Amino acid sequence: MQLWVGLGNPGAKYAGNRHNIGFMALDRIAQDFGFAPFKAKFQGQISEGRIGPERIVLLKPETFMNLSGQSVGEAMRFYKLAPEDVTVFHDELDLAPFRTRLKQGGGHAGHNGLRSMHQHIGESYARVRLGVGHPGHKDRVASYVLADFAKAEAAGLDDLLRGLSEGASALVAGDGPGFLNAVSLRTAPARNAGAQGGRSAASDGAAGESSGASPEAGKASPDLRSPMQKLMDRFK
Repeated sequence: MQLWVGLGNPGAKYAGNRHNIGFMALDRIAQDFGFAPFKAKFQGQISEGRIGPERIVLLKPETFMNLSGQSVGEAMRFYKLAPEDVTVFHDELDLAPFRTRLKQGGGHAGHNGLRSMHQHIGESYARVRLGVGHPGHKDRVASYVLADFAKAEAAGLDDLLRGLSEGASALVAGDGPGFLNAVSLRTAPARNAGAQGGRSAASDGAAGESSGASPEAGKASPDLRSPMQKLMDRFK
């Protein structure tokens, strides 16, 4: 069994906030894999289901972000899980919007939800770090993460959530690179297509140019001028 935790704040007021991207990730996974409806438990909302052979419990703490660890600790004790069985989906200021990184253990980097997790369960849990970008100055961080995603970001957000769901099976199996690749195929399709097809496209272009020309067509013509002609041409 694994416990997947999405960090956020409860209530309609916060539903579209950047800080709530962890809730959004779990909602998408629950929907796509046909999990049971969320229900109140462990000071949060939980849903259970399977991804491949693995039983997964999804948890959205309702203690507000700064006290997230209380809910997670309660769920872990009930299911008799270790911190290594827990994966947390959370917003990450230090990553560009919709970039995703996977990390096992480490510090909380000032994130209040992770800080609470550290206090209640230690630091050895896994994190799926979901980029939301940085407002540019630390004094603007609170208002930035508690604001909704802009309308212009809607498509990028949807691509990210789809990618997270499509990579969930790899994440369950412990295949971090496979999970990140599934996300990347959604969030950066043009770049990936270029990386995969760039050389073949260049080859196709070269073939197209040569298909109607002789093998000598790109070579420079030999210089048949005499030494005296070359010298005179220099002073024309």
